[in-house]
Amino acid sequence: MFWPSPGRRVTRLSGRSRTAVRELFLEDPVSSILAAVHVDTMGLGLSRMLGIIEGGSLQSAVWYGANMVPVGTSHADRQLYAEYALSRPRECSSIVGRSEEVLDLWEALRPEWGVAEVRASQPSLVAGDLLVEADPRVRPARLEDAGIVSPAAVAMFTEEVGYDPTAYGPGYISRVYELCRNGHTFLRTGIGPDGAERVEFKADIGALWHGVAQIQGVWTAPDLRGQGIASGAMAAVVEQVRATIAPTVSLYVNSYNHAALRVYDRVGFHRVGEFATVLL
Repeated sequence: MFWPSPGRRVTRLSGRSRTAVRELFLEDPVSSILAAVHVDTMGLGLSRMLGIIEGGSLQSAVWYGANMVPVGTSHADRQLYAEYALSRPRECSSIVGRSEEVLDLWEALRPEWGVAEVRASQPSLVAGDLLVEADPRVRPARLEDAGIVSPAAVAMFTEEVGYDPTAYGPGYISRVYELCRNGHTFLRTGIGPDGAERVEFKADIGALWHGVAQIQGVWTAPDLRGQGIASGAMAAVVEQVRATIAPTVSLYVNSYNHAALRVYDRVGFHRVGEFATVLL
């Protein structure tokens, strides 16, 4: 336990705080979803959910696992969370969430944690009324699709993050199989230049909580880009997710990815906030 000041402290929360944490996250489920998906993992023992409790009330929270996700934090809170994190070996590989919170938290951590890639502006979007026709060829993946989804998923990750995730063990491919098994990957397939079936478009439900589905891993085969495939395909993803999984479909995207922003605008997404990501 870390006690950074006499009046306020950062503490690891247990399942006894689950209701308070859930209520905090429900204030803005779109921006809190990357932390909120871990609420149900909070059991009898201490969890990776951190909180600041004052006057018997939860003021803010930070999920501190592979990602560090601040939710509802003030500037003063972020200083305390930074002190807590700096008092022990670093556990996370990224910081992600609302840009104001992430960037301020990073300023407190940067002198000790050092060089990182900072994506300071990632518009947070939510789908409204669809403005384009949904592509009828898009469908939920099945487990047997995982073999052709995996190369597309690895290509997407490598292009986005800058390294091959399979070089660090089987975890990434296991996640691909899990998403296909659960029907949380959506894909359009076709025949590639080599005559074999391939994924032409894919998108995943990367996070799902309380009626919000956050779409991640959107990818179109490079040789098919610029042909308008992504717009109809994303419309189909939104339509199918709303019909069977969650009424609110969200995502966030790098502000410099102008092509993707044009696609999402064409489909009917609108901006509701801004994320930031620090890749450590």
